[in-house]
Amino acid sequence: MRKLCPNFDREDGLETVLEVPVPEEMFGSTKTGHRWQNMKAWVRPNHHHEKPMATPFGCKNAEIQLLLGVVGAPLIPLPIRCDHQSINKNIKDHPIESSMAKYIVQQYIAAVGGEKALNSVDSMYAMGKVRMGASEFSAGEGSLNSKVVKVKNSKNGGGGGEMGGFVLWQKRPDLWCLELVVAGCKISAGSDGKVAWRQTPWHHSHASRGPPRPLRRFLQGLDPKSTATLFSNSVCMGEKTINNEDCFILKLEAEPSSLKARSSSNVEIIRHTVWGYFSQRTGLLVHLEDSHLLRIKAATGDDSIFWETTMESSIQDYRTIDGINVAHQGKTSVSLFRFGENSENNSRTRLEETWTIEEIDFNIKGLSMDCFLPPSDLKKEEEGCGIVTTGHAKLPFKIRSASFRISTTKVVAIDHVDYPDNLDGDGEDL
Repeated sequence: MRKLCPNFDREDGLETVLEVPVPEEMFGSTKTGHRWQNMKAWVRPNHHHEKPMATPFGCKNAEIQLLLGVVGAPLIPLPIRCDHQSINKNIKDHPIESSMAKYIVQQYIAAVGGEKALNSVDSMYAMGKVRMGASEFSAGEGSLNSKVVKVKNSKNGGGGGEMGGFVLWQKRPDLWCLELVVAGCKISAGSDGKVAWRQTPWHHSHASRGPPRPLRRFLQGLDPKSTATLFSNSVCMGEKTINNEDCFILKLEAEPSSLKARSSSNVEIIRHTVWGYFSQRTGLLVHLEDSHLLRIKAATGDDSIFWETTMESSIQDYRTIDGINVAHQGKTSVSLFRFGENSENNSRTRLEETWTIEEIDFNIKGLSMDCFLPPSDLKKEEEGCGIVTTGHAKLPFKIRSASFRISTTKVVAIDHVDYPDNLDGDGEDL
C-alpha cells in the first residue's frame, strides 16, 4: 500500500501524503489508463481528464459510481447496543431456535478470543485494499428478449476490476468512519452515534433514515464483538455446507418498526434479512449474507418498481491480533435485481469485491469524538426525498456525459445505497 503520491506539477517537488493509502497497482507503469487519470484528478481537483472509457454500463466512471454506491458502504439491518453486559444470559429461557443460536454465538465468542478479550477493546483501526468490478448485466429477465452481457476485466495480470484502498476507524458500534478510494474516486461514510451519513462526489452529503447502524464491513470478520451482539438475537435455521465447511445458519430480520423508520413517502423498505454461517469445526463466522427489498412508488398511477439487493460475503484468513481472531481477506458478491411493470424492463446486475486487510490495531490512543463528526454540508433526508434528482451541470467531471446507459440524472438515495434509476440500458429517465 502506498501512502505518498508523486508531485504531478514538479518532478522535484515534495510528495503528497494520501488521506487513504492506495495499492501500488494504481501507480503502475500504464499512466495513460483511466486509473492514473482519476488518481491525478483526485489529487488535483481542477484537472479535467480525457473522455471516459466506454463499458456495457455506458461510461467507465458510471460503473465506478455504481460500485461505490452499492458495494462501498452498505449498512446492516439493525443498530447494535454498546453495553459490555454478558451477551448470552439465560439461554434456557428462550425457544429452542433462539437457545441454539445463543449457544452457537457462545462458541463463536470463544473462537474469536473470549468475552474478556472482546470487552477490553475500546476502539479499532483497519487499513486495507479492495478490487471491485461489475461481472454481469442482464436485461429483460423472464421475457423472450432477455439479454446477458458478461463484463470482461482482464487488466492487472488477469485480475479484473478497479483497485482501491480504505481506512476504517471505530470507537463503538455506532461511532465509526470509513474513507474508501477506488480508481481515484472517493467515498466517505460514518456515524457520530446520532446519525449515519455518507458523502460521494456526485451529490451532497446525506443522512440515512432511522437510527444509526453499523457498517456492514465490520461484520465481515473485523468486529467480533458487534457480530456476537447482533446474532445473539437471531434464530437457528439449521445447517448448510459452505465451501466444504459444515455450518450452522443464524437468521436475523429487521423489525417492521425499523423498516418503517427507514422508509419514506415514495420508497418503502419491505424487508431486510441477514444470515450468518458459523463453522461447526472452528466456531468462526465464514459466510455472511443479507438481502433487502424495497419498492419505489410511481409519482402517478399505481405502478411500482422493486429493487432486491442480495450480498454474500466469504470471510477468510483469520489471524490473532492482540488476542482476538480477525479475518484478513474475503470476497463479496452482489446481485441487484430490478423488477416490476413488465418483464421487458426487468434487469439484473452482478457486482464483485475482493478485500484484504493490510493493517489492523485495537485501542487507538487519542481517537476522540472529533474524528467522527459528520460533514458540514450534511442534509437530513426529508420526507419524500427518496429520489434525489441531480442535473448534469452539478455532476463532477468523473460522471459527466451526454448519454449514459445508466442514467445519472436521477439517483435513488435510500438506506445508503444509490441505485441508478434505469439499469435497462435505454438511457432515459423513468
